Amino acid sequence: MGVFRYENKYAAPTKEQRERYMRGESEEIHFGPDGQILLILYPEAAYVKDDIDGVRLLFTGYKDKQKVQEEVRRLVEYHQQKDNRTRSFTSGSKV
Repeated sequence: MGVFRYENKYAAPTKEQRERYMRGESEEIHFGPDGQILLILYPEAAYVKDDIDGVRLLFTGYKDKQKVQEEVRRLVEYHQQKDNRTRSFTSGSKV
């Protein structure tokens, strides 16, 4: 079906998308630092909320829904590497 990307935390799936894909029982799983990456699994979709960068992803359909685990793994790894890069930097004023 498709993968929909929303670039900020205020953007969200449309009402039609919510009514079509994001209904029924759901399961919430938290990942990343302080659980700021949330995966919500629905019978017909998977929704990822990255509260660190404010990105939202909606995976619909059987084939695209299978990609969600890889995407969550990629996001967690990206944020871990980002944290490591910022901690290794020392400004000139601190030296």
